[in-house]
Amino acid sequence: MKITVTVNGTRYERETEPRTLLAYFLREALGLTGTHVGCDSSSCGCCVVVLDGSRAVKSCTMFAVQADGHAITTVEGLAQGATLHPLQQGFWDAHGLQCGYCTPGMLMTAYALLQRDPDPSEHAIREALSGNLCRCTGYQNIVKAVRQAAAMMRTAASHAPASEAPASAPASAPEPVAP
Repeated sequence: MKITVTVNGTRYERETEPRTLLAYFLREALGLTGTHVGCDSSSCGCCVVVLDGSRAVKSCTMFAVQADGHAITTVEGLAQGATLHPLQQGFWDAHGLQCGYCTPGMLMTAYALLQRDPDPSEHAIREALSGNLCRCTGYQNIVKAVRQAAAMMRTAASHAPASEAPASAPASAPEPVAP
């Protein structure tokens, strides 16, 4: 089947088998290897991507053909050039990662949360991240990182001119179909 998806602001048209999982489509057809596959059964959350700007989905449980016509944000879409997204900066500053395998899923789950709730409580953060497993940390620093990012994003939004997009939004300008 031919599908068209917009990933990190770039529109792609690709042929794919109807049974191809979105995680493998992103990794193999588009070369976006930041989406990790940990369990292939939706248990770990390493494969989370954001669908249509605010919905966290486990890409190992969604077929690529189900994403046809949708916008997807992967971990590669967070940074703006050399400038880290506030979530990435928060994970760096608060030591919210160790081995890093779960980090893309944690970042994308937290990103979706902050799109819906710019000032989440610690409980809300822990609840949002409850579907993401980390075997290295005790989650304390991950929660600190998300809280720091939320504060940074609120500050940036309050200081941004009305004509600017908020600092939390990845680039989304329509571009030609990528080869």
